Amino acid sequence: MPQTDKQICIPPELPELLKQFTKAAIRSQPQDLIQWAAEYFGAMSRGEIPPVREQSERVALSNWAELTPELLKILHSRVGGRLIVHADELAQMWKVLNLPTDLFNSVMNVGRFTEEIEWLKFLALACSSLGVTIAKTLKIVCEVLSSDHDSGPPRIPFSTFQFLYTYIAEVDGEISASHVSRMLNYIEQEVIGPDGLIKVNDFTQNPRVRLE
Repeated sequence: MPQTDKQICIPPELPELLKQFTKAAIRSQPQDLIQWAAEYFGAMSRGEIPPVREQSERVALSNWAELTPELLKILHSRVGGRLIVHADELAQMWKVLNLPTDLFNSVMNVGRFTEEIEWLKFLALACSSLGVTIAKTLKIVCEVLSSDHDSGPPRIPFSTFQFLYTYIAEVDGEISASHVSRMLNYIEQEVIGPDGLIKVNDFTQNPRVRLE
C-alpha cells in the first residue's frame, strides 16, 4: 500500500464542537441520531441555529407516559439489582411502562449501548434528560437508587456516586478529569461518614462541592 507524508490537520475547535454536539444530542434525544447529526452539522456549516430541542418542547403527540423519577425507580426495581441488562429485555420493560420509544432509542444511541447494557450508565443518561445540571441529574439518580424509605434524604454508596459522576462528566465533556478527581477526593475525605454513604445534601448544599 503506498504511503504518504501528508498529515491530517485536526481543527483546534473540533473538541469543543464535539462537546456541544454531545450535549445537544442528550437534550434533543433524536430517534434517528445519524439523521439528526447530519441536520445538526449541516445547520452549523450554514451558520444556522442547530436543531436542538429543549425538554419543554419534547411533548409527545400520543399517549406516551412522561418520564419521571418515580417511573425510573419502578424500572430500577424491575432490573432487580443486576449490573448488566439485555437490550431486548430493557426495551420491553420500557414499553410496559409506556415510555417514549424515541427517548429509549436516544439513550441507546448517546450511550453507544449494544446488546449488553450497563444499567447504571443507562440510568444516568435517562436521568440526564430530566436534570438541567449534573448536580440535578445526580440528585435524581440518588433518589432512584436510594433504598431508604424514611423521611431522611436519599443516599447511596460513595463508590456508586463516584462511578456515576465520572461517567456523566465524561459524557458532558466540559468538565476536566482533574476537577472531577478533586471533587471526589474532597467528598471522600471531608464529607463521607463511616457508613460510606453520600446524601443528596452532601453535594447539593455544600458550597465547597462544585460538580461543574
